[in-house]
Amino acid sequence: MIGFKVNGKSVTVRAEDTTPLLWAIREHLKLTGTKFGCGAGLCGACTVHVDGRAVRACQTALSDVKGKQVTTIEGLAPKSDHALQKAWIAEQVPQCGYCQSGQIMKAAELLARNPAPSRDEIVAHMDGNICRCGTYTRIVAAIRRASVEG
Repeated sequence: MIGFKVNGKSVTVRAEDTTPLLWAIREHLKLTGTKFGCGAGLCGACTVHVDGRAVRACQTALSDVKGKQVTTIEGLAPKSDHALQKAWIAEQVPQCGYCQSGQIMKAAELLARNPAPSRDEIVAHMDGNICRCGTYTRIVAAIRRASVEG
């Protein structure tokens, strides 16, 4: 059993230490907003925060989060009213929507560290989070909007 916090609540998961955090989140805790994309840490669909830092849940062992705080897309804002979530809607970012929770979690890390990033800083920070629909210009616009309105 490994204990940690998810979205502010203490949880324990009965699984091997090497179990990917992604499977604990989706299968054991039934929080399905975090998506499985590639399983190799290359796409970013599974991005969550561990102690405020964006990580790929598919490549993070359950043992690595023992005693730590994990935040998923479900825990980003109590009423789904985070500035990024509002900006995502206003800028009509999603097409298929599959990568969006990972994109938002990665962007939230950036805005927590730098509330007014330049376009170049946004692009550099978001590099590696893949959107197969190619909505990158809308993603950048939403992050810029959230930085101004948030």
